Amino acid sequence: MPEEPSYAPATRLVGLGRPARTPGAPAGPGIELSSTYVAGDGPAYGRFTNRTWEALEQVLGDLEGGAALTFSSGMAAVSACLELTPQGGTVVLPEHVYNGSSSLVDQLAQSGRVVPRRIDPTDTAAVIAALEGADLVWLESPTNPMLEVADLPAILSAARELSVVSVVDNTFNTPLLARPLQLGADVVVHSVTKFLAGHSDVVLGALVTSSGTLHDRLHSHRTLHGAIPGPHEAWLALRGMRTLHLRLERSCANAERLAERLAGHPAVAQVRYPGFGAIVCIELVGGRSAAEAVEQTVRLWLPATSLGGVESSLERRRRHAAEPQSVPEELLRLSVGVEDVEDLWRDLDAALRSH
Repeated sequence: MPEEPSYAPATRLVGLGRPARTPGAPAGPGIELSSTYVAGDGPAYGRFTNRTWEALEQVLGDLEGGAALTFSSGMAAVSACLELTPQGGTVVLPEHVYNGSSSLVDQLAQSGRVVPRRIDPTDTAAVIAALEGADLVWLESPTNPMLEVADLPAILSAARELSVVSVVDNTFNTPLLARPLQLGADVVVHSVTKFLAGHSDVVLGALVTSSGTLHDRLHSHRTLHGAIPGPHEAWLALRGMRTLHLRLERSCANAERLAERLAGHPAVAQVRYPGFGAIVCIELVGGRSAAEAVEQTVRLWLPATSLGGVESSLERRRRHAAEPQSVPEELLRLSVGVEDVEDLWRDLDAALRSH
């Protein structure tokens, strides 16, 4: 891509991570399927690096404003981050957080590896107070699935002053809606599976750091633990990211219109929507049975876990045993896709009114 620092994120998404423009060169990177390399300068072994990963990491790192590392899954990236905590160290995290991250913290706590300190991320003063004596703070804004919004600048600033490592899961926002490193975060986490790849066909994770020391520690963890991405998955994710700006713009616009309509729907007791993003949560008047009935009745919406694909999906989150009991039984998390918004509305409205 020609050097031009003023290019917009949408342009950089399309242009970065491509081969040099030499005569006969392909427009996009190929899939490098090799575990072994000729000795000398360049790659040494397939567990250390791969040019297909590097192309994806270049694009994501540029967008987030740091250096990216891709992992075999979002949870592999989460696990690597938690290894930044010393033995018996304290981890501050929201009560409502992605249940994979929460479950891993609980499992580590059972063995004494970490000590969790749960907080309400919307109570900024309480969060900052909880940082005293902590080693790592884990944040989502908005949280999954309650969509609570934290004051990231204030909390991240306090964490830096107290030398607490700060991690922000930016999966819901992507770097097009938020750039936590610019706000003071030490590490940004992505489930690349979701909005970044965007087509429900990849399992992949990523971390982005602005610190060379943290990057080196996380790279060492990835290498020694073998949590490396497959070249094919990395290639698919990069191809998906080329249209992230288009997909996200459409999904966010659809989500906003649906949230407005759902707020006045007789079957909906509460709408959770922070005013941005493509995730909307609703709590139904009829309780758990109504939520389950909607899952079974929709025809266009996909009843499924995960999120961030081009297709719209929904899920009753409390069907998972690991979900906190403070998450309402009747809550449905909607991941709004890129379909025609009127089609989405007719399908959801019909399902809501049929019970």
